[in-house]
Amino acid sequence: MEWTDSQKQVIELHNRDLLVSAAAGSGKTAVLVERIISMVTREDHPVDIDRILVVTFTRAAAKEMKERIYERMGNVRGLDALFVGNVHRFCSRFLFENGIVPEHTAVIDNDTSFSIMA
Repeated sequence: MEWTDSQKQVIELHNRDLLVSAAAGSGKTAVLVERIISMVTREDHPVDIDRILVVTFTRAAAKEMKERIYERMGNVRGLDALFVGNVHRFCSRFLFENGIVPEHTAVIDNDTSFSIMA
């Protein structure tokens, strides 16, 4: 794939946190997948997969991202330790793992809560 200069910069920038914000259809997902692959397969100082956090705004975006990563990386050892999820999943996981909310608690959206109350 041909990358723009800005996309190359995102893919190749290492040892920094990064926020990628761009219009729909601009290639964010493809660039971020390439960045993740670049980070874990680097010859010098590769990043451990379990140190990468990918947070999206929607479940659909998280699913798409995870599918693309698995498609490209397939059977890389430890790939299941990579967190890819939306903001709500990240926050829920944080609350459960840190004992702030009991694990048997469910997090539901507004529509579901209104349905239950009705």
